[in-house]
Amino acid sequence: MKREIIKILCCPSCKGTLTLSVEKEENGEIVTGAFSCAQCKITYPITEGIPDLLPRETDGS
Repeated sequence: MKREIIKILCCPSCKGTLTLSVEKEENGEIVTGAFSCAQCKITYPITEGIPDLLPRETDGS
């Protein structure tokens, strides 16, 4: 996954701003890491270069 994708993404649950944290990067591609939303406190993992941006259930707090 390319780092530039963060510019066009938002949190699928609340439409808030996502923050990118990278664990592993190879040849300019993010292999593992996560997107996180400060507004609703949900984290979306990036595994094998693929972000899992399916909406998550919140706990209501």
